Amino acid sequence: MADFPDGLVQPDQRSCGAACLVVAQGLRDPDYRRRVEEQETFTAETLTMHARVTSAVDVAGRIQPPWPRALGTPPWAVAHQLAGTAGHSYRSIPVRWRDGDAAYDELVGLAEPAALYVGSEWLPRHVVLVLEGSDSRLRAYEPASGRVVTVARDRFVDHELALGGWGARWVSILSGE
Repeated sequence: MADFPDGLVQPDQRSCGAACLVVAQGLRDPDYRRRVEEQETFTAETLTMHARVTSAVDVAGRIQPPWPRALGTPPWAVAHQLAGTAGHSYRSIPVRWRDGDAAYDELVGLAEPAALYVGSEWLPRHVVLVLEGSDSRLRAYEPASGRVVTVARDRFVDHELALGGWGARWVSILSGE
Protein backbone atom coordinates (compact mmCIF):
# COMPACT_ATOMS: atom_id res chain seq x y z
CA MET A 1 0.00 0.00 0.00
CA ALA A 2 1.28 3.47 -0.79
CA ASP A 3 2.38 5.70 2.03
CA PHE A 4 0.52 8.85 2.85
CA PRO A 5 2.53 12.06 3.35
CA ASP A 6 4.53 11.87 6.56
CA GLY A 7 3.85 14.19 9.48
CA LEU A 8 0.09 14.73 9.22
CA VAL A 9 -1.02 14.83 12.85
CA GLN A 10 -4.53 14.60 14.27
CA PRO A 11 -5.67 18.12 15.27
CA ASP A 12 -6.93 17.30 18.77
CA GLN A 13 -7.20 14.50 21.33
CA ARG A 14 -10.54 13.23 19.96
CA SER A 15 -9.98 13.11 16.20
CA CYS A 16 -7.66 10.10 15.79
CA GLY A 17 -10.39 8.03 14.13
CA ALA A 18 -11.30 10.84 11.75
CA ALA A 19 -7.61 11.39 10.87
CA CYS A 20 -7.34 7.69 10.01
CA LEU A 21 -10.43 7.97 7.80
CA VAL A 22 -8.97 10.95 5.93
CA VAL A 23 -5.76 9.00 5.32
CA ALA A 24 -7.72 5.91 4.21
CA GLN A 25 -9.72 7.97 1.73
CA GLY A 26 -6.50 9.60 0.49
CA LEU A 27 -4.96 6.20 -0.13
CA ARG A 28 -7.92 5.32 -2.37
CA ASP A 29 -8.33 8.67 -4.12
CA PRO A 30 -5.21 10.47 -5.44
CA ASP A 31 -7.15 13.72 -6.08
CA TYR A 32 -8.41 13.78 -2.50
CA ARG A 33 -4.91 12.97 -1.27
CA ARG A 34 -3.44 15.96 -3.10
CA ARG A 35 -6.11 18.21 -1.54
CA VAL A 36 -5.33 17.15 2.05
CA GLU A 37 -1.57 16.57 2.11
CA GLU A 38 -0.75 19.89 3.80
CA GLN A 39 -1.27 19.98 7.59
CA GLU A 40 -3.65 22.96 7.54
CA THR A 41 -5.98 21.33 5.01
CA PHE A 42 -5.59 17.94 6.69
CA THR A 43 -6.62 19.51 10.01
CA ALA A 44 -9.72 21.12 8.49
CA GLU A 45 -10.74 17.92 6.67
CA THR A 46 -10.16 15.80 9.79
CA LEU A 47 -12.40 18.05 11.89
CA THR A 48 -15.05 18.01 9.14
CA MET A 49 -14.77 14.20 8.93
CA HIS A 50 -15.13 13.92 12.72
CA ALA A 51 -18.32 15.99 12.66
CA ARG A 52 -19.66 13.89 9.77
CA VAL A 53 -18.98 10.45 11.26
CA THR A 54 -20.39 11.32 14.68
CA SER A 55 -23.61 12.72 13.22
CA ALA A 56 -26.96 10.95 12.98
CA VAL A 57 -26.44 10.09 9.28
CA ASP A 58 -23.57 8.01 7.84
CA VAL A 59 -21.70 8.49 4.55
CA ALA A 60 -24.38 6.49 2.66
CA GLY A 61 -27.22 8.59 4.10
CA ARG A 62 -28.38 5.89 6.53
CA ILE A 63 -29.41 6.70 10.08
CA GLN A 64 -26.74 5.82 12.66
CA PRO A 65 -26.62 6.45 16.40
CA PRO A 66 -25.23 9.96 16.91
CA TRP A 67 -22.16 10.07 19.14
CA PRO A 68 -20.72 12.82 21.35
CA ARG A 69 -17.59 14.10 19.56
CA ALA A 70 -15.87 14.54 22.91
CA LEU A 71 -15.72 10.72 23.14
CA GLY A 72 -13.90 10.27 19.80
CA THR A 73 -15.16 8.18 16.91
CA PRO A 74 -17.21 5.01 17.54
CA PRO A 75 -16.26 1.78 15.73
CA TRP A 76 -19.52 1.54 13.78
CA ALA A 77 -18.97 5.04 12.34
CA VAL A 78 -15.43 4.09 11.24
CA ALA A 79 -16.77 0.90 9.61
CA HIS A 80 -19.57 2.82 7.83
CA GLN A 81 -17.18 5.49 6.52
CA LEU A 82 -14.58 2.98 5.33
CA ALA A 83 -17.32 0.98 3.60
CA GLY A 84 -18.73 4.12 1.99
CA THR A 85 -15.41 5.12 0.45
CA ALA A 86 -14.37 1.56 -0.45
CA GLY A 87 -17.65 0.48 -1.98
CA HIS A 88 -17.90 -2.72 0.07
CA SER A 89 -18.59 -3.72 3.65
CA TYR A 90 -16.35 -3.45 6.70
CA ARG A 91 -16.90 -5.29 9.95
CA SER A 92 -15.98 -4.62 13.59
CA ILE A 93 -14.28 -7.46 15.43
CA PRO A 94 -13.67 -7.20 19.19
CA VAL A 95 -10.09 -8.38 19.77
CA ARG A 96 -9.44 -7.41 23.40
CA TRP A 97 -9.98 -10.90 24.82
CA ARG A 98 -9.41 -12.94 21.67
CA ASP A 99 -6.34 -14.99 20.95
CA GLY A 100 -3.72 -12.41 19.97
CA ASP A 101 -2.15 -14.52 17.24
CA ALA A 102 -5.54 -15.08 15.57
CA ALA A 103 -6.42 -11.38 15.80
CA TYR A 104 -3.01 -10.46 14.38
CA ASP A 105 -3.34 -12.95 11.52
CA GLU A 106 -6.57 -11.23 10.40
CA LEU A 107 -4.49 -8.10 9.76
CA VAL A 108 -1.80 -9.89 7.75
CA GLY A 109 -1.94 -9.57 3.98
CA LEU A 110 -4.47 -6.76 3.93
CA ALA A 111 -5.71 -5.59 0.57
CA GLU A 112 -7.46 -2.61 2.20
CA PRO A 113 -6.59 -0.36 5.15
CA ALA A 114 -8.00 -1.52 8.49
CA ALA A 115 -8.64 0.47 11.64
CA LEU A 116 -7.43 -0.73 15.02
CA TYR A 117 -8.73 0.60 18.31
CA VAL A 118 -6.20 0.49 21.13
CA GLY A 119 -6.40 1.65 24.71
CA SER A 120 -5.82 0.97 28.36
CA GLU A 121 -6.59 -2.22 30.17
CA TRP A 122 -10.10 -0.86 30.77
CA LEU A 123 -11.13 1.22 27.73
CA PRO A 124 -10.41 1.79 24.03
CA ARG A 125 -8.83 5.24 23.70
CA HIS A 126 -7.12 5.64 20.31
CA VAL A 127 -7.43 4.59 16.65
CA VAL A 128 -4.65 3.79 14.18
CA LEU A 129 -4.88 2.79 10.52
CA VAL A 130 -3.21 -0.51 9.69
CA LEU A 131 -1.73 -0.20 6.20
CA GLU A 132 -0.23 -3.65 5.72
CA GLY A 133 0.95 -6.67 7.65
CA SER A 134 3.33 -9.58 7.43
CA ASP A 135 3.95 -12.61 9.63
CA SER A 136 6.19 -10.55 11.90
CA ARG A 137 5.06 -6.93 11.74
CA LEU A 138 2.29 -4.46 10.95
CA ARG A 139 2.75 -1.02 9.41
CA ALA A 140 0.28 1.53 10.71
CA TYR A 141 -0.44 5.23 10.39
CA GLU A 142 -0.29 6.61 13.93
CA PRO A 143 -2.28 9.88 13.93
CA ALA A 144 -0.93 11.16 17.27
CA SER A 145 2.57 11.41 15.74
CA GLY A 146 1.59 11.59 12.07
CA ARG A 147 4.05 8.82 11.29
CA VAL A 148 3.89 5.33 9.86
CA VAL A 149 5.09 2.99 12.59
CA THR A 150 5.95 -0.69 12.78
CA VAL A 151 4.28 -2.98 15.31
CA ALA A 152 5.90 -6.35 15.99
CA ARG A 153 3.64 -9.40 16.28
CA ASP A 154 4.73 -10.17 19.85
CA ARG A 155 3.88 -6.63 21.01
CA PHE A 156 0.41 -6.96 19.44
CA VAL A 157 -0.17 -10.38 20.98
CA ASP A 158 1.07 -9.27 24.44
CA HIS A 159 -0.94 -5.98 24.56
CA GLU A 160 2.27 -3.92 24.45
CA LEU A 161 1.48 -1.79 21.42
CA ALA A 162 2.63 1.68 22.55
CA LEU A 163 0.43 3.37 19.94
CA GLY A 164 -0.45 6.90 20.98
CA GLY A 165 0.69 5.86 24.43
CA TRP A 166 -1.77 2.96 24.61
CA GLY A 167 -0.91 -0.74 24.77
CA ALA A 168 -4.01 -2.94 24.63
CA ARG A 169 -5.77 -3.94 21.40
CA TRP A 170 -9.55 -3.56 21.50
CA VAL A 171 -11.35 -3.64 18.13
CA SER A 172 -10.29 -4.30 14.52
CA ILE A 173 -12.31 -2.80 11.68
CA LEU A 174 -11.64 -5.01 8.65
CA SER A 175 -12.77 -5.12 5.06
CA GLY A 176 -15.67 -7.54 4.64
CA GLU A 177 -14.31 -8.77 1.30
